[in-house]
Amino acid sequence: MAQSPSSQNGDPSDLSEALRGNIEALRRRREEELASAGSQEHLADAITNFTGSMGFVYAHMALYGIWIAVNLLPNLPHFDPTFVVLAMVASVEAIFLSTFVLISQNRAKAAADKRDDLDLHINLLAEHELTKLIMLVATIAERLEIRSPVDNDLHEITKDVEPAAVLEEIEQCEEGRQPKEESR
Repeated sequence: MAQSPSSQNGDPSDLSEALRGNIEALRRRREEELASAGSQEHLADAITNFTGSMGFVYAHMALYGIWIAVNLLPNLPHFDPTFVVLAMVASVEAIFLSTFVLISQNRAKAAADKRDDLDLHINLLAEHELTKLIMLVATIAERLEIRSPVDNDLHEITKDVEPAAVLEEIEQCEEGRQPKEESR
């Protein structure tokens, strides 16, 4: 079946209303989080955004270039002939800039942790709902006496996932320990 040109190009009008509603809810949530941030967080973000721009690089190239030129060229008064002051200014600037970057990274990490938690909850809910649907379909198939090649796997796929058990299994594998065998 051929796709329409709008669906091939990812036309936003092809999105479902539920998806549009979710996108709008996320947009509002981000606006609320941004509005609830304090003035210090906004300042740290603004400084981090500027220091991560080419404008910042060009300004430093010009400033440090002029500083070095003035202190190297003859016939000009040298205010920092050994560049000790320049090194101190650069060091202090680096301390503050790294602090601003860390503040912004901490905020970004907190937001990412919230999204990760939301993803986990949604995935667990979807897994639980799918398990219930599988059980329902299996019950209907049993009543209608329909046999399927997947009948042998039903016991395995109708078990609810225990997040704590999965995390423990992952940690054991990462540590090189043998995972616990399930009693069958």
